[in-house]
Amino acid sequence: MFRKHGGDAGTAGYGLGLAVSKGLVEAHGGRIRADSEGPGRGATLTFTLPAAPDAVEHRRAADTPDGAERADKPTRVLVVDDDPNTLRFARDALSAAGFVPVVTGGHADLVPIMRREKPRLVLLDLMLSGVDGIELMRTLPELADVPVIFISGYGRDETVARALESGAVDYLVKPFSPTELAARVRAALRRADDPETFRLGELEIDYASRRASIAGREIGLTATEFELLRILSLNAGRVVAGDVLLRRIWPERRREGTNVVRTFVATLRHKLGDDASKPAWIFNERGVGYRMPRPIPD
Repeated sequence: MFRKHGGDAGTAGYGLGLAVSKGLVEAHGGRIRADSEGPGRGATLTFTLPAAPDAVEHRRAADTPDGAERADKPTRVLVVDDDPNTLRFARDALSAAGFVPVVTGGHADLVPIMRREKPRLVLLDLMLSGVDGIELMRTLPELADVPVIFISGYGRDETVARALESGAVDYLVKPFSPTELAARVRAALRRADDPETFRLGELEIDYASRRASIAGREIGLTATEFELLRILSLNAGRVVAGDVLLRRIWPERRREGTNVVRTFVATLRHKLGDDASKPAWIFNERGVGYRMPRPIPD
């Protein structure tokens, strides 16, 4: 519980902060109220937030019949939306489906929350206050580490296509049902945990056997080279920043900078027969990182 006392009699306001606070507190499952002794005497605001011990999360995971979570590691899903009603709805729907929702109403909190909570999937509003969700996908390396599903009130084909081209794995148009939300999240997590064989033109990547081939001819890749190709292909359609690749593949060499990445990308391109001036598989996004095209469905 937390109490906040209002200002003196000479302080005037419009009450917008109270409305936003009410929405955010209720989105987290809490309650808020205001008490005053009369005009000019200020006010006391009181809100409560529920505690969610890890033991409760683990028990909920163990009771989940469809395997949405593992009993030893609850599946956290981060929801980023500046609409308190959407946050509350998504929180309740995800909780009922056996996930552990983490919600925030501002993009400024996204990176520290991701580093602290380590969500396995992010539900990201396409149009946040003051920022485009697609821009966040381009500029925040942390979003390259997890599947991202956009949620938006815009359902036009060109908007959906633009969002998916940025690297999102799915797109949900508001309003959506709790059943659809849970199903889309489960499907995205299944694809991330157990990806199918990747095919792009004559290039084929078998994730299970950790082999890659072009036109049926196997390419001899080292374990590190295959991991680089695997990460780029799993993120096909969006740019993977150089420092993200460095952190995920060469954490012990981070002091050397992204020159390590450039060296391995050059070697991988050579083995693939990919021309850096006219690439077919690995594209360089200058100053940002690297990108593989999204395969075109048959």
